[in-house]
Parts: sequence; structure tokens; C-alpha cells
Amino acid sequence: MITSSEVIEALAQFRDSQLETWHTAKVNYDALTQCLRKNFTIGKFEGVMQYNPARKISTAAKVDKDSIRNRPCFLCKENRPEEQYAEEITEGWELLINPYPILPLHFTIAANRHIPQTQIPLDMATMAERLPGMVIFFNGARAGASAPDHLHCQAVMACELPLIQYLESGKPVEDLPFDVIYDKVTPDMKGMITLNSMVLLKGKDGVTGKEDAGLLNAYFWIAADGLLRIAVIPRKAHRPQSYTDTAEGDGMMVSPGAIDMAGLIVLPRKRDFDNLTSVEIEQIYHDTAW
Repeated sequence: MITSSEVIEALAQFRDSQLETWHTAKVNYDALTQCLRKNFTIGKFEGVMQYNPARKISTAAKVDKDSIRNRPCFLCKENRPEEQYAEEITEGWELLINPYPILPLHFTIAANRHIPQTQIPLDMATMAERLPGMVIFFNGARAGASAPDHLHCQAVMACELPLIQYLESGKPVEDLPFDVIYDKVTPDMKGMITLNSMVLLKGKDGVTGKEDAGLLNAYFWIAADGLLRIAVIPRKAHRPQSYTDTAEGDGMMVSPGAIDMAGLIVLPRKRDFDNLTSVEIEQIYHDTAW
């Protein structure tokens, strides 16, 4: 069986081969070394803020129906940059480096067909098994996906996300600043029931109260005991009130996707990095998750 260290090494080689020929991606990966970081704490949960100006294109992405309809899908093969190439990770899915990274190993895993970002893909379990050491995560169509019209996941090293480390430590889920549904999948009938029930989970709109499969973030990874772990964060909204307030100039440009919900808050503006407090982060979580 392939080890996590072998997977990490192979992924790093894949990334590096892309950076040799893709200038835009290389500039953004090199810029990660200059990103500023500082810690925050909410109760017993410890996270990190990252100043990353290259992520503004994703943080401020227009995801309304008209904007999506009027732009080419950047995850479809025919619209990708010529420099970007893919590797099949499992049937129907292609591994791509993310040209606007948050972390040194940051990949997009895109369906090879243009189908919408609907419910959690069951194939995430296979992806996690094939990429030990990585966490495969999913942004619902209304919970951080910048391409809600094209089904995709992402992958980063599991050790990089505070939420994954918190859950691995065995600390109480109840002490987190938002609801998390967390379970392990055993190789038996009980595990299959757990897996199938988790991929069918939905969030609930904070205004209408209606269930919505697009309002959640999901994480799949192989834990130290070799078993699959799944965590799902039901969401109530895509963006917090503080993001809406940016139109008046006094808000925070924080648009939480799975990485932000996992305790790594990405901030494309320096003033937000300088001024955002733990209290405000807690409010952002309150505005967007249950």
C-alpha cells in the first residue's frame, strides 16, 4: 500500500513539473513564502489567519447565476490554460494544481464532465484512500465554490488544517464554534451506511429554513488508524454580513469556503489581516454556519 510520504512526494513532483512551465502558477506559489500569518483562538479552537492577496480572485468571485452563465467554465478542459495539465485520480476525475494556492500543496480535483456542484460526491472516499496524508474537501454550490457549475473537490495536506487536527486529537466536537457532523467509516456494513448517510447531508438556509445540499462543506481523509474520516459542516449562508458591508467600505472581505471553516482564514486585503479579531471571526462563523 502506498504511504502518505510517497503520496506527498509524488504530488510535490507533479506540482513542481507544472511550475516549470506555468509562469502564473509559479508566481503565486512563490508568493506563498511571503504570506503573513497569525493565530486566533475561539474557546478551545485555535486557528490561523493568512494574508494572501492572490486569493482575491476567488474570495470575491461572482457566483450569481448571470455571472456564471456569462463566463466560460475554467474547469472544463477546453477552457483551461494551455500550461495546465491533468492526471486522472480515479475514473471520471482529474487532478489539477490550483493556480491560486492557499497552501504549498493545493490541488483541484475536477469531474471530467461539466455537471453542476450538487451533493457531496461519493467518489471523495476513493480519492481519500488514494491520497493518504491529504484531506479531500468539498465546497457546496452556496458554501464557497467559485465554480458551482462544474463538480469539483480540492485537496491539501491534512496536517495543514486546524479543524482536521482538532478532530484527530479527540477533543469534543461540541466545543467548536460551529456544528460539525463527524464520523469514521469502518470497512463493514455499518461503515457503508455511515458513508451513504454523510454524502446525503444538507445544510439549511438561514433565511428560508429550507434544506439545501449546496449549503455545506465536507472533508474526507484517512486517519492515523487507516480508517476513513468524514466531517461535514452544515451552512446557513455563503457569506457573512461583514462581507456584505464591504460595499460601504467598512466590512471584511472574508468569504468562507471549506478551508476558512477549517480554521485557516484567508484574507486577500492587508487591512483585514491587520484588524480582524477572534470575536469577529466567531461572528463570521455564526453568520454562515449553525
